[in-house]
Amino acid sequence: MEKFKRPQTRLQAKLAQGSGIERLMDDLGRSLAEGAGHVHMLGGGNPAPIAETTHCWRRLMQEMLTDAPERFDRMLGVYDPQNGNQRFIRAIVQLFNDAYDWGLTEDNVVVTNGGQTAYFYLFNLLAGEGDAGLRRILFPLMPEYVGYAEQGMHPEMFVAAQSVIEELPDGMFKYHVDFNNLPWDDSIAAVCVSRPTNPTGNVLTDSEIRRLHALCQERDAYLIIDNAYGAPFPDMIFTDIQPFWGEDTILTYSLSKLGLPGTRTGIVIGPPEICKAISSMNAVAGLANGNVGQALTLPLFESGEVVSLSRDVIRPYYRNRSQRAVSIVREAMAGLPCRIHLSEGALFLWLWFPGLPGGADALYSDLKEAGVLVVPGHFFFHGLSEPWPHAEECIRINYAMNIDALPEALEIMANVVRNRFDLG
Repeated sequence: MEKFKRPQTRLQAKLAQGSGIERLMDDLGRSLAEGAGHVHMLGGGNPAPIAETTHCWRRLMQEMLTDAPERFDRMLGVYDPQNGNQRFIRAIVQLFNDAYDWGLTEDNVVVTNGGQTAYFYLFNLLAGEGDAGLRRILFPLMPEYVGYAEQGMHPEMFVAAQSVIEELPDGMFKYHVDFNNLPWDDSIAAVCVSRPTNPTGNVLTDSEIRRLHALCQERDAYLIIDNAYGAPFPDMIFTDIQPFWGEDTILTYSLSKLGLPGTRTGIVIGPPEICKAISSMNAVAGLANGNVGQALTLPLFESGEVVSLSRDVIRPYYRNRSQRAVSIVREAMAGLPCRIHLSEGALFLWLWFPGLPGGADALYSDLKEAGVLVVPGHFFFHGLSEPWPHAEECIRINYAMNIDALPEALEIMANVVRNRFDLG
């Protein structure tokens, strides 16, 4: 990489010199450009092109063009306020109040240019160096989303807890929060979890969420819950849970996993002071949010159709895909040291190869050479005070795309794993 002129700034050192997520996105993009027909794309986080949702977006756009051309013109030709389209925000408030009776107002909602942007704002708003010293974000359940790892502007902003591993029958396993060993101290400004968790598909139970919230309340910290795959939309959850809202809680949602990642539309639900601050950050960093996602989906949120679309189309689609993917992995990996994390939501399977020779990065390289792209697990273990060897034994695969090609991809993977373990 060509060097900047000296001296190097903190922003340059942190964000402009490469990162794990940048490397992986670049690798995936290059592989697609250079011949996707020869590569099994099991990496990345792109949602599946579900026919019913694709038809829905086309229908909504056509209706806007035909029946409400003034909305189409406004979508492309007018800046919305920095906190988001006011009609869209009212629809969000109404949706959640009707479903859960949370008592939200428009002051509790702000829109951002995607969920990734929302977390850059949130982490650096709540944590970092200040008058009271260093404030930090605690991740209580590792592994966690790779996209969080480089977002803190202070090098010591993040702290994480090693999870408890429960080995389950039939080659499955599940991570749990180790409540007895969370690294709590006065520096913790917020606790952050994704639900379902990217990369594992782990869904924290209602009781676990309530316990985390109670700990946050005792320690005057915020609880941040990333619902990119959560309920009530896109509702890629295969267990029986309820969305949570409480004092000093911050929830994030996204249109991406509905099938609209290109619109870059994130939604933050939180205390008014948080939403006001993010609105100000929107104005400084981006002037205003993109309008397309909000305008396109507005009828779905106003009518509540987004909930039924998620419940009746998106959730069954991914649940069925998950079950089929688990069966394919089990068949391909029979006789090999491979465990599958319990698939409770999202669009990933998380595979653990205990004692993996050479580690996850070496397996990733071998698989890439063989024509299968995955994501090595060590990128998802950020903020730990010391290395956890388990991180080098895991990979993430995405089952959202061509499920019919998954058996062939897993056969290739099984052969590579067999060679790694020198099993002949």
